[in-house]
Amino acid sequence: MRHFSEVYRHLRRKNWRQYALLAGCTFFSVLLITAYACMMRSPTVLTILPEGGDSRKQVMMVFVLAVLGCAVFTTYASGLFFRQKSREIGTFLALGATRHQLKTELSKELALLSLGSCAAGALLGVPLSWGIWQIFRTMIVDTEEMVLRFDAQAYLFALAFSVFVILMLFLMGWRSIRRTNIIDIVQESHKSEPIRAVPRWYGPVGVLLIALGGFLGYFMPSFFVKVLHWYAPSVVDALFYLPALIGLYILLLHTVVNGWGGKKKQYRDLISTSMMKFQGRQTVRNMLVMTVLLAGAYFASFYAPMMLSSSGTSVASRPYDYLYHYRCDQDMIGQNDVAQLAQKHNVDITTWVTATGSILGTDGMEHIETESSIGVTYTEEYRELLQSATFLPERAYNAITGQKIDLAPGTCANVLDDDGGSSYLSGGDVTHLTNMVTGKTLDVTPAEPLSYTMLLGCYVLDDRDYEAISAGLTGQWQEDYVLFNVTDVEASFPFAKALFYDIVDHSGPEVEVFDAWDPVARQIAIEETGSYFYDPESLEESGTSSIDYDKPDSTEFRTSWKYMPQFKILDETELVKTMAVFLMLFIFIAIVCFAAVIVISFTRCMTIGMTNARVYEDLRHLGAPRSYLYRSVKGQVSRVFRVPILVGTILIYAFYTLIMYSNGEPMGITPSEASGMITCLGVIAVVSLLLYLVYRLTLKKVCSVTIDSKTASPH
Repeated sequence: MRHFSEVYRHLRRKNWRQYALLAGCTFFSVLLITAYACMMRSPTVLTILPEGGDSRKQVMMVFVLAVLGCAVFTTYASGLFFRQKSREIGTFLALGATRHQLKTELSKELALLSLGSCAAGALLGVPLSWGIWQIFRTMIVDTEEMVLRFDAQAYLFALAFSVFVILMLFLMGWRSIRRTNIIDIVQESHKSEPIRAVPRWYGPVGVLLIALGGFLGYFMPSFFVKVLHWYAPSVVDALFYLPALIGLYILLLHTVVNGWGGKKKQYRDLISTSMMKFQGRQTVRNMLVMTVLLAGAYFASFYAPMMLSSSGTSVASRPYDYLYHYRCDQDMIGQNDVAQLAQKHNVDITTWVTATGSILGTDGMEHIETESSIGVTYTEEYRELLQSATFLPERAYNAITGQKIDLAPGTCANVLDDDGGSSYLSGGDVTHLTNMVTGKTLDVTPAEPLSYTMLLGCYVLDDRDYEAISAGLTGQWQEDYVLFNVTDVEASFPFAKALFYDIVDHSGPEVEVFDAWDPVARQIAIEETGSYFYDPESLEESGTSSIDYDKPDSTEFRTSWKYMPQFKILDETELVKTMAVFLMLFIFIAIVCFAAVIVISFTRCMTIGMTNARVYEDLRHLGAPRSYLYRSVKGQVSRVFRVPILVGTILIYAFYTLIMYSNGEPMGITPSEASGMITCLGVIAVVSLLLYLVYRLTLKKVCSVTIDSKTASPH
């Protein structure tokens, strides 16, 4: 070999594992980010994720965690690559090679490696996301709206991340060549990154900071909105989670350096503990990334069981098998029509209850928002006429519910759910009512709220007050409620489907609207601005899809139509179908994050094994038995897996419990939420089993490069 480039190529072929590791880490990171971005920006997904809604914020939050995790992971892999390559660079410099020669050759291979791996990851990201989605459609549920469509703009995220990876590689590579001390360059691969002595109080302080950060991060945004009347930017809200991140870091430091078993256990595992300390900085960084990604993965994976369990429990507890309501100006099917349809499907109707309610204007506090340099602030202004609500006379409420309430004249009771919660779905207390046809008004005093989930959001008036304020209303301002039971609800699914389609067919275009559409708010908006946002034509102008009678089986229609019936068998049977896109999206996110955790943990453990292989060889020559060496390797590998898994799992489950407890008025966990939390424990058990299998496989691989696990004792 006569040329420098030939020697360089020969060394590259000899050290191909280093290049393969870096290329694999880069490829995997770009692959995950591309797949996630394609799914997150898919029109299929965006259609059912409302702009500014909690679901879209959760998806974006986990995406940010994934990007940060992959960025740290790729940076770590790059640092490891250049540490291993430093001996080669230093040797070339000692033999007289110029830095320009080394920079030229290194730039060539970095360009080929980075561009190739990033391009491959970006190109395969779409097939990966499409393939996983198709598996979901095949194995779980398939609907017309689940046809996955992609937006080319999603590649901007992949491009931005790829640019970061490429620039980071080149900057780290050129930095490694610019160093002036050749001896330092040669010895770089043998240097460790030890952690200084860590006080034992780091452990409990870390736990306290995590609890403080979780508490502040969750409650401060609500404090800003309710007390300061300020919708703080997301960056400001995120700052309050910093104590939790700092606490997590020092907790991991304490775990790596000191452990939790006391000095006796520390001395027993002196070798493995010391080796972990000498690579402590890298290990803690990887553990931090794993913990954050695992928390994000669990957060996404809890969505499906919580939604299915809570919805299933709520539907099963309904006292009526069927409920539908409609505006009285609609040409709706009557009792005889329903009876004939039931007879056609061999369904016997038992209980049959009807009631009429009135749509009245109500007072309230209007939020007037103002854009500012620090975010959006708002002021509240009382208005005697702000929105509308449906009001029932107490006799109708008693007939429907079987309760025996007797409201005092001049009072009004808000209807909450069976647990006395979900007040956010109601208009709150009202004190001034308006008949929108005659203009007559009535002042009322809020009474103790009532509890009946199937009438959530309605109000109840004294019979005489109701007759007085509702006199003169036309069909446009009245609603009929129909509730009935059947003898065998499980066998009535065909009847439920047919009745649902009949109700849709008998509903006119004037009620083809979202549940947020409000006739009083619309009237005020048209008078003041000339348009109303929730009118179909306004939604189309803003690029937002509207309710469409031609798509009665879509998620948007089933979850957002103002007059969507409540049919127990229909909601139970088609819950997964109705929420399919939501479910698949969050399951996909969980899979991506769990995959990242597995790859990062496996890569870190293999790195520890390869770095310490010579140490284990020396220990073997000194007479250490294989059982001791195995225990040492197992101690290091198990710590890389055990600590992030335990910390991440406990933290996210505790945080989720906090959310469930605080998500409602009054605070507390409802039976349906408790059922969902128990189901989440089942998810944790399944995932923990999977991670344990990965741990056993990783341990076997690490032993193969350290102590030859085939002859090592498994105990």
